[in-house]
Amino acid sequence: MSYRTMEATMRVTMIGRAACAVAASLLLAAGSAGAQQDVGARVAAVRDGTVHLSFAARPGVCGNGRNIQSGGSRGEWEREWEHECEPGPVHVSLGVKEGAVTSVRAYVGGRWRAGGTATDLGTVSAPAAARYLLQLAERGQGRVARDAILPATLADSVTVWPDLLRLARDDARPRDVRKQAVFWVGQAAESAATAGLDELATSDADREVQESAVFALSQRPKHEGVPALMRIARTSRDPQLRKKALFWLGQSDDPRALALFEELLARTP
Repeated sequence: MSYRTMEATMRVTMIGRAACAVAASLLLAAGSAGAQQDVGARVAAVRDGTVHLSFAARPGVCGNGRNIQSGGSRGEWEREWEHECEPGPVHVSLGVKEGAVTSVRAYVGGRWRAGGTATDLGTVSAPAAARYLLQLAERGQGRVARDAILPATLADSVTVWPDLLRLARDDARPRDVRKQAVFWVGQAAESAATAGLDELATSDADREVQESAVFALSQRPKHEGVPALMRIARTSRDPQLRKKALFWLGQSDDPRALALFEELLARTP
């Protein structure tokens, strides 16, 4: 075989492999979209009753069947007392009436009781489950929308805080849903979430939503939360928000907070 023939053969092979890779990528994307749609369609198909589904939890999530623990620092009692906390998966129970979800309950640890009448969808893709639950939060009513947020934040292999920030800014959503979204943004591990919380706390949003954002900032690591709270204390036009920011700074035990207090006191005539 000549050099030119070998070169042409290799080029055709590489093009074929690239085409296969593109096709595989498109199939994966289509499969992901189909999986998301499939969760909602399978739930709606039940029409009336209870639907169970399970999905992989992100690292650090565990529970005892009643309470759920999701990362975070260990308290003093946890350092000396070992308690039962099973790692994921996350189990979700959905009440359905006439094809619409009427209740959402999430569990980690434990197991479904035997002999129930629920329709069990088994284990579904964690990203697909998260997307479906976020859709419930964005479009559902009352407690359904609020209660869908927690299990969405527990899903493995998906980043939900950008969706939660968008939900928190949505004036059309109920206040308790937006407050719940703000709280879980504050618990997100990504430092980028802090910038969004800072913006939300200093915007013209609903007062209670703003106050929830200030609280969420107080729960962030100090190198992120303290500077944002200091900006609010210095620049917010709302005296109540400044007061709350100063309160949480006072709880932070951070020397920068003390310096700010000194700065503000120095302005007092």
